[in-house]
Amino acid sequence: MIYLNDNYLELPGSYLFSEIAKRVRTYREAHPEAEIISLGIGDVTQPLPPAVIDALHKATDEMAHIETMRGYAPEQGYEFLRNTIAEHDFRARGIDIDPSEIFVSDGAKSDTGNIGDILGVNNKIAVTDPVYPVYVDTNAMAGRLGSFLGNVWEKLVYLPCTAENNFIPELPSEPVNVVYLCYPNNPTGTTLTKTQLKEWVDYALRHNVLLMFDAAYEAFIAEDEVPHSIYEIEGARQVAIEFRSFSKTAGFTGLRCGYTVVPKDLAAQSQKGAKAPLNSLWMRRQTTKFNGTAYIVQRAAEAVYSPEGKKQVREIINYYMDNARIIKKGVESLGLAAYGGVNSPYVWVKTPNNMPSWNFFDYLLTEKQIVGTPGSGFGKSGEGYIRFSAFGKKDATQKAVALF
Repeated sequence: MIYLNDNYLELPGSYLFSEIAKRVRTYREAHPEAEIISLGIGDVTQPLPPAVIDALHKATDEMAHIETMRGYAPEQGYEFLRNTIAEHDFRARGIDIDPSEIFVSDGAKSDTGNIGDILGVNNKIAVTDPVYPVYVDTNAMAGRLGSFLGNVWEKLVYLPCTAENNFIPELPSEPVNVVYLCYPNNPTGTTLTKTQLKEWVDYALRHNVLLMFDAAYEAFIAEDEVPHSIYEIEGARQVAIEFRSFSKTAGFTGLRCGYTVVPKDLAAQSQKGAKAPLNSLWMRRQTTKFNGTAYIVQRAAEAVYSPEGKKQVREIINYYMDNARIIKKGVESLGLAAYGGVNSPYVWVKTPNNMPSWNFFDYLLTEKQIVGTPGSGFGKSGEGYIRFSAFGKKDATQKAVALF
């Protein structure tokens, strides 16, 4: 007899974006003539920055010569990239992060899902709601969430983020061990100020709670009071792991590259009461399960920080944020409440007349040939909303808004 990981049987239906793709595919097959405009999944549409392309070509040429070819990459990432990240993303902002605390990977999605490997199954998890599904599903797969009861997990603590509380989650009212925070937020596009984030760090320090801080969209931040890193907050090194991505920053959704910061100050306790540093445990996990990000990809990521790369990346981000402005202005002109779109490439929109999220999704697809992401797919508090992504092409975005 072969036994399953029964936790997988508790997972409801399919992954959110797989279900969206299925519905779009079914409609397209029935209406092959339809021109469908996607404002749904957060996949980029603009070409890679020229500095990145140049670095890819150069690194690829190196692989053709015995003197310069590379095999397995270091599991933690090449020093040239980790040093560059530490200098530009942290030290330039007055944040003390050592390259040995940076782990290069194939993306933030992988790391936010895999980080649970080093944590005990008995940890109580809290998430903001609505929430990026990976945080929830991977903890369910690990057996931390119990059974799925209707539309909630029995052992998961939900921290509602709605218009009524200005999308600012309240601190947990019951004991938890781990809290996932994503800011700028996916899906709502909203942010926390430094003062608001400090409340979370102080809470974590008081209660010995681990904060999983997903900063995949930090490059889109436009307002000064919004922190780019949780490590801008005093004490965060003792309580927080931060995840970053080149996918949305520089269009690496196809190349795959991101990184995770695990400070050496951060420790957890074993079942027997002994403390162990999470940095060394994550290193142990990576050296066992991960063979490293490709050399040519890491050279491409390094090029993002060159003067030319920074300028080109900023131009691409401005392009997407102009799309966000177009979307937000368009839906607001229809009298719909819209959030985000200022420090984030996502616009979170209240459905008309409290229409259920999937109903509004189907209406937009079948009547307008527009694809959004139903808010209920991100959790109970997402019901009655839909997320629009600004990562489309500008002409398609303008056309979609005109069709609203």
